[in-house]
Order: sequence, then C-alpha cells, then structure tokens
Amino acid sequence: MERHFEKEIDSLKTMLMKMASMAEENFHNAIKALTERNRQLAAQVIETDQRVDALELEIDNAVVDVLALQKPVASDLRLIVAALKINNDLERISDHAVNIAQSVLTLIEASTVHTHLEIPKMADTTRSMLRDALDSFIHLDPEKARTVLTRDDEIDDLNRSNARQVIGWIQEKSLPVEEGLDLIRISRNLERVADLSTNIAEEVVFLTQARVVKHHADEKK
Repeated sequence: MERHFEKEIDSLKTMLMKMASMAEENFHNAIKALTERNRQLAAQVIETDQRVDALELEIDNAVVDVLALQKPVASDLRLIVAALKINNDLERISDHAVNIAQSVLTLIEASTVHTHLEIPKMADTTRSMLRDALDSFIHLDPEKARTVLTRDDEIDDLNRSNARQVIGWIQEKSLPVEEGLDLIRISRNLERVADLSTNIAEEVVFLTQARVVKHHADEKK
C-alpha cells in the first residue's frame, strides 16, 4: 500500500511538472509574440490553452483519488493540497497568456506602437518571478520562493504607471481608445501572472516550512 501511494505521489508530481512547463511556455510565447508582433505565435498560445485545461482536470482528478483512497497526513497532505492550488494557479497563468495573445492580435493591426510604457520591463520581471517560483517548487527551495515575494510590489507599481500613461494618451487623443484598452489589458494580465507566481511561491514556503506567508502573515510572528 505504501509503495502504491508513493507511485501516485510521483505521478502527481510528474503531471504537475508538465503543467508547469506548458504554462511557462505559453506565457513565454505570449510575451515573445508581443515583442515581435508575431501573429502565428499568438495564435499558437491560444490553441495550446485547451491542452492546459485538459491537464488541469487530469491533475484535479488525481488529487481527488489520492485524498479519497490514501487519506494522507502531515507533509504528504501539505504536498497534495499545495499541488491542487498550484495546478489552479498554473491554469490561470495560461489563461492570462491567452488574454495577452488575444490583445497582441488586435495590436498588430494598430497603426502606431507606443514604446514608452513599462511593459517590456514588467514582462521580464514577471517572467523571472514565474521561473523562480517554479524552480523553488521543483527543488523545494523556500529561500528562492521568498525572493519571488519581494518583487510583487514592483510589478504593482509598474502596472499603475502603465495605466496612468495610457489614460493620459487617450485623454490627449494621441492614442485610440481601443488600442489603449488592449495595452492596459496586457499590463493587467502581466500583473496577474506576477500575483499567481507569488501564490506559487507562498505555497512552497508553506509546503517546506509549514509557515503561512500570505498577506505577510509570517511578519507578525
């Protein structure tokens, strides 16, 4: 029975690693499509999301089976609960990649390109946060996970800066409303991916140290 349980846990980890790889690749491709104005790559992101959704359901079912049949406790239970939450976060990251790709397809048709926004810096930082969050989970590294948490405020500030800039352009009538809304949408989706990367990092800290760090809860201790 114990050996069977270990095999189920290993299978769950393998599926989650695959999910992480797919979500990260989708996000990477969405950003590349944005920077290169690549219509084909943006379309590929949108098409790939169906496979991510299917894998999310497969992982959810695997988690339910383990909980129902094995009744895990302590660290094993923390791992399974963390896997369930991270699975959901990864699916949502892929959804935000699709949102970015959809906006890219619209902006490719735009006659003007605004290069004064903080979107490239924001994209690089968010991509780094996601990569470090996933690495911290793969290697169960709480210290790397905590480095992700420290960058979330920077992304929030960049998102607010982008929104103010775009709204100013719209008010000045130097930018069409529709194009401005897509730029804000891209910035907002980057901010949400950063939030979800932070969620994953928080789960790693909980998984490895049994400490809750959501909303800086551990700072009160």
